[in-house]
Amino acid sequence: MQIPQRDGDGYLVDRDAWTPEIGRAMAEADGIALDDVKWSHITKARDYYEEFGVVPPIRKFAKFIEEDQQGLFKLWMTGPMKPITKYGGLPKPTGCV
Repeated sequence: MQIPQRDGDGYLVDRDAWTPEIGRAMAEADGIALDDVKWSHITKARDYYEEFGVVPPIRKFAKFIEEDQQGLFKLWMTGPMKPITKYGGLPKPTGCV
């Protein structure tokens, strides 16, 4: 699969080009395995963005999905909002992620 153009941080230049298949291909190209739990975080972040029009900070997102914030950091082994938004075709998070 051809991945659309990405910026220097790996985010899609044209967010409208995102599909679930492209999100999975981007993660694979970056060496990131997306299991069902991680994919559910991505889809829930997309739901949040659709409902509120912003990428949530990690605290609000953890509360939104009713999961422990520390557990999200352990699962993603990084600031979770960056990969969640990147592979979900969402804007880059701002602030502390």
